[in-house]
Parts: sequence; structure tokens; C-alpha cells
Amino acid sequence: MKRLFTLLLALSFTLLSANESDLERAYAKEFAYLKAQKEMLQKRLNEIRKSNAASIADAKSDLEKLQNSVLAKNAEAEKLSDELYRSQQHSQIMIDDTALIESVLMQATSTLEPYNIKVSASKENYQNALSTIFTQSEKLITSLSGLEVSKGKFYAQDGSELEGDIVRVGNIAMYGISGDTASALVPAGEHKFKIWNAPEAAASAKALATGGNIDPLNIFIFENDQKEIEDIREKSVIDVIDSGGVIGWVIVILGAVGVILALLRSVFLVASSSTTDTLAKDTLAKLLEEGANSALEYLKSKKGSTARVLKATIRNLDRDREHIEDIVSEAILHESGRLDKFGSMILVIAAVAPLLGLLGTVTGMIATFDIITEFGTGDPKLLSSGISIALVTTELGLIVAIPILMIGNLLGGWAEKVKDHMEHSALHIINEYNKQK
Repeated sequence: MKRLFTLLLALSFTLLSANESDLERAYAKEFAYLKAQKEMLQKRLNEIRKSNAASIADAKSDLEKLQNSVLAKNAEAEKLSDELYRSQQHSQIMIDDTALIESVLMQATSTLEPYNIKVSASKENYQNALSTIFTQSEKLITSLSGLEVSKGKFYAQDGSELEGDIVRVGNIAMYGISGDTASALVPAGEHKFKIWNAPEAAASAKALATGGNIDPLNIFIFENDQKEIEDIREKSVIDVIDSGGVIGWVIVILGAVGVILALLRSVFLVASSSTTDTLAKDTLAKLLEEGANSALEYLKSKKGSTARVLKATIRNLDRDREHIEDIVSEAILHESGRLDKFGSMILVIAAVAPLLGLLGTVTGMIATFDIITEFGTGDPKLLSSGISIALVTTELGLIVAIPILMIGNLLGGWAEKVKDHMEHSALHIINEYNKQK
């Protein structure tokens, strides 16, 4: 068995030795082939790398060219965008200028038409139309800037028609001279003129008619001759009250009543205060010399508040002091109604007058807003009536209230002074009588 194993092992070594030599040759051959393949692939790889490097370089060059081209195109696009914006601005300016020129042509045509100057405007040739307008306007301004004396007709203040010389000062003022009548002219409506109520303008009219000049020049400048200019008229007191409407007249009537009542009360107070000192002295003299009955007989012939208070005092001289003073106070209180007569009515009028003025203000404003709602604010004359009521009634109310309030308070103080004087006289008689007992 061992021999067999040894034999097999030797045989295996022999076979292995033979196979190892073949394998080495096969491996060597394969190695040589692979080496050749490697060299060939390395060479191919180098060639590909060189080719790719050249392609990349060409691509970079093309990319740089494209980038430069894009930048140039962007710059050109921005330039074109700026030119487009400027073109749009220029186009808008041209549109605005065209609209302005058309407006000027329209205004100039309407302004020059009354002077028989016609301007034909064509959209294809605005320059000629503008040139014509400037030329004709310059001639017109030159002709209107001077004085022109011509024969014509105008109206006097009474409405009669006069014929005489008309002195035109350009297109803004006129004077009329007809015989002894000479003054400035103002529009009377419908391209007619009338004498202005300004006698001081006669000298200016005559001086300009003869080619002379006067300083200062009395002139009335008007805007157009289609709208009538109303004459200047001094407003009287009645006109002012009329502008206040019914409420204005009510305030004035109340003011007149207040003044009358204040005068009547003043008369009463004057009569009461003027007799107090004299009557008290005479009564005291009668009392001390002839007695109480003689003093009472003397006072019976006298009238007035002071006489009645003194009679009440003398009748009660024999009573105690406190009782007499109460009687004097009661007598004076009884006479206060006569001394204070009309005082409360005067103060009521002074308080009501400004309230009526406020009522007129509210009424006038309501009327004004009604007119604005119906006719708008185009013509201020339509609003004048409501505004007059609003302002004039307030003015009249204050004019009436302020003096009547002052007079009423002064008369009230005067009445209190008369009462104090009466009380003083009565107490003086009591004191002097008590001394004689």
C-alpha cells in the first residue's frame, strides 16, 4: 500500500512537472498578449486624451465667442430699449404738443373771430396757422392799444338814448361825450353802453377826446360788453333794513318800541328823583313846625311815589321803630312796581333782538342753500338775497340789543338809587321826629 501510494505520488510529481512547463509557456504568452493590449490601449487612451483636450479647447473658444456675442446682443438690446423709450417719450411729447397747439388754435380762432379775423388751421401745417395768429394778434394789439374817437350812440342814466363822441381806450374802457354830458361808459348788455354814475370821470373823458391826458385818469375797465354793469347806488337805512327781509323790520320795530319804553321810564324816574329831596325837606319842616297833620295835608296835594311813601311814614310815626321801618319798606316795595315799570320789557327786547338776528341768519343761509341746490354757484347775484338776510339781521339784532341792554341796566340802577333815596328820606324824617319828642 505504501509502495502504491509512493508510486502514485511520484507519478503525480512527474505529471505536475510536465504541466507546469506548459502553464508557464501559456501564461507567458498570455502575459505578452495582455501587455501588447495594454500598450495599445494606453496609446489609444493618450490619443483620446489629446483629442478630447483639443475638443475642450475648441469648445471653450466657441463658448467664449458665444458669451461675447451674447453680451454684445444684450448691450444692443439695452440700447434699442433706450431708443424705444426715448421714441415713446418723444411720441408722447409730440401728442401733448399737438393737443396744446390745437387748443391754442381753437382759443385764438374764437378770440379773433369777433374782430373778423379768420384763421384756417390744417393738421399738416400748423406753422402757417400759428404764424398767422401771432401776426394778426400783434396787429390787433397795436390797433387796440391806442385811443379811438368815433361817433356813436349810448344811453343816459335815465334810459334815454344819446348820440355823441365815443372815446375807446383799446378794448377795455370807453368814454361818452354828448353836449354837457361826459362820463365813462359801462356795458349795458347786448353790446350796448350806458353812462356810468361817476361825475369825476367827465374831466378824463374830455381830456382823452381832445388827445390830451389827465393825471390821475378816472377809468372803468370792463372785461366784456355782453354783461350789464349795475349802477352804483348809495344804500340808505331803509335799503339796508329791506335787505334783511321781514325779520329785519321786526327787529327794527322792536328796537323802536324799546327806545320808546326807555324814554317813558326815564321820564318817570326823572320825575321821581327830582322831587325827592325837595319834598322830603318841606315835609320835614312842616312836621317839625306844625305837626303831623299839617305835614299830611301838605303831602295830600303832592303826587308821586315819594309823596306816598312819606305819607305812609308820617301816619305811623307814633308806632315803635321796627314797625315803622317795616311800613316804610312795604310802602317802597309797593312803589317798586311803578318805578320798575317797563324795565322787564326793555330787557326782554334786548334779549330777543339778537335771537331774532340769529333766526334771520339761519333763514338766510337756508335760502342761500336752496338757491345753490337749484341754480348752482355760477351767478353770485342769486345768492345775495339770502346772504343779505343772514348778515343784515345779525347786524340789526346786535345794533338793537347792545344799546337797549345798556340803557335797561342803567335805568334799573337809577330806579334802585331812587328807592334807596326814598328810604333814606323816610328814615331821616323818623329820626328827626324822634329827636323832638
